[in-house]
Amino acid sequence: MTLTGMVLDAPDARELADFYHRLLGWSATQEEPEWVTLGAPGGGAGLSFQTEKQYVRPVWPAGPGDPQMSAHLDIRVDDLEAACAHAEQAGATLAGFQPQENVRVFLDPAGHPFCLYVD
Repeated sequence: MTLTGMVLDAPDARELADFYHRLLGWSATQEEPEWVTLGAPGGGAGLSFQTEKQYVRPVWPAGPGDPQMSAHLDIRVDDLEAACAHAEQAGATLAGFQPQENVRVFLDPAGHPFCLYVD
């Protein structure tokens, strides 16, 4: 078995793919009206986006009765401060709760959390 990618649901697959293109610099390898796949330049697992008409934005951190996140992305960076500025410029929002000093939690435009971290 080979893991080929991860899929994020969104109200608009193309809009969310455009955000991750700006954030990661990855290019589209597949584009359909309700599906977009971005491929990593060096190969490996890609990141896909699927339009979900009934999409409900997750809440992070979630409280009782809130829509839960089902997954999040971890993105290793060399310079946390520069990566955070880049993420905000690309359209991410810094989450109000930050659980660790060497990690910054952001929300993509559809509300999916992702973490930028340094080793």
